[in-house]
Amino acid sequence: MEAILFLIGIQEVGDFQTKYSKEQKQDLMHVAVCTLLSPSGYYELEMVDEEGWPHYRQLKTLPVFGIMEQENFMKDHILLYFETKDSNES
Repeated sequence: MEAILFLIGIQEVGDFQTKYSKEQKQDLMHVAVCTLLSPSGYYELEMVDEEGWPHYRQLKTLPVFGIMEQENFMKDHILLYFETKDSNES
């Protein structure tokens, strides 16, 4: 799951490097989570800074889930993300 979030974050920021610091990896995964949960109304893109990093504003509280429910919740949003990406590129 972390690897997928990391790759989605890279795709969203568009900053392809060979090495990332631990903090950059965490930031990329955060961007991915915000991007994934935006269509469900949890986050809204607030701005993109001068370095191309998106900044999000949380609109509503995330539901409290157990580990398996949380993973399924994220998997559903990942699938929606890729379905939407595919239809936008066609």
